[in-house]
Amino acid sequence: MKILFLLFPLILLFVQGAAGNAARCRRQGGFCSFDGCISQTKPIGRCSSVSLCCKR
Repeated sequence: MKILFLLFPLILLFVQGAAGNAARCRRQGGFCSFDGCISQTKPIGRCSSVSLCCKR
């Protein structure tokens, strides 16, 4: 049970950081993709450690 108190702040930090990068991606005219950039799009950054920011 004590480990939950340690994991909760880490999860909040991860979610907060991912949300900020997703907003930055949208401001640049892109979108976040977990599967990688589809054809006719190019990667312009990262939304999180597991998703890319792609732009047409």
